[in-house]
Amino acid sequence: MNVLAINCGSSTLKFQVIEVEGEAAPGRERRLASGSVDRIGGPAAIGFIAESGERLQQAATVADHAGATQRVLAWLEARGLLEPDGVGAIGHRVVHGGGRFVEPTLIDDQVIDAIEALWELAPLHNEPSLRAIRAARAALGPAIPMVAIFDTAFHDTMPERSSRYAIPQELTARHRIRRYGFHGIAHRYMTERYAAITSTPVEQVKLITLQLGNGCSATAVEGGRSVDTSMGFTPLEGLMMGTRSGDVDPSLAGFLAHREGMDVGEVEGWLNTRSGLLGVSGRSQDMRELLEAEHQGDHRAALAVEMFCYRVRKYIGAYLSTLGGAHAIIFGGGIGENAPTVRARICAGMDWCGLTLDQERNAAAIGIEQRISADHAKVHAYVIPVDEAVIIARDTASCLRHYRQR
Repeated sequence: MNVLAINCGSSTLKFQVIEVEGEAAPGRERRLASGSVDRIGGPAAIGFIAESGERLQQAATVADHAGATQRVLAWLEARGLLEPDGVGAIGHRVVHGGGRFVEPTLIDDQVIDAIEALWELAPLHNEPSLRAIRAARAALGPAIPMVAIFDTAFHDTMPERSSRYAIPQELTARHRIRRYGFHGIAHRYMTERYAAITSTPVEQVKLITLQLGNGCSATAVEGGRSVDTSMGFTPLEGLMMGTRSGDVDPSLAGFLAHREGMDVGEVEGWLNTRSGLLGVSGRSQDMRELLEAEHQGDHRAALAVEMFCYRVRKYIGAYLSTLGGAHAIIFGGGIGENAPTVRARICAGMDWCGLTLDQERNAAAIGIEQRISADHAKVHAYVIPVDEAVIIARDTASCLRHYRQR
């Protein structure tokens, strides 16, 4: 089966068309096409490529994720990839599934309504996915089934001690408040890929997975399952990120709202879009720019990088304690996969737990899969570039197989 995997961010849409051979053949998927639409909502950058090597590179105004989806489908159709033997299903990454959606789910009108009802928990992400889903349904009709793959699902295994907040039980129950966690598809990919490359049964792995990009999260994995993660009720909690503050005193929003004469919602907007690396540095949310600025003597950029690395290292220490040690630390995401300097600074001074990087391996591991720890390290470190699309495609095909067998 050929699956079109669609992954919507707040201002991006990425896709791959993947040939999935079956449940017995993970890792043997074939990519037939891929691409992205970046900076949706303004002057967008479009980059598509087919297996044949045929490319589309252009700038265009793309109003929303529905328009981006239409462009993807039109390009695929022109290449014959939407023919009867072309795409057999579409898998959509959806950020927030709440407590209802904990496994891949066949999309129908009721599912769309339920995802829409979760809007306030992930307003920047669920709505783009819904626009893509509706656009695909409008263009293709019911002939091509669609499946929703939820980012929160991987963390549904967290025990109450890590998923609950210490607030009154009646509020927890009334408003379905819990630490849902995010980036679950990425953390699951790193977990399963580590198990594959080390020939370890996934049920036996004990890891700390780090998804470090514009959004950042850490997950403690035991027995192949998430037992704790840094993001919580919303994607704001946890690590310092590109524009998100990460952990702050809960009283801060109310304090700033009072002092600045604003409502709490506006302050939460600051914490989501004006904080993190951007807020501390005052210049950029891009780690590459901040490292260069630090090299040139910018002390605010240097502080932003130092705070970022310190907070990741703090979570690693906490999760090592939670797990009672780990087999490995896994780096994924744009920063985790491409910034050896940041990885080295995160792991600096962690010889106490047996985590020691090999400097040459670390420096060479830019965008490639590689072990970066020293041979004698008791806790290893790996760079594993994340491929969310392959999880989306596998889960979509598996969901449809199970649905048809019922």
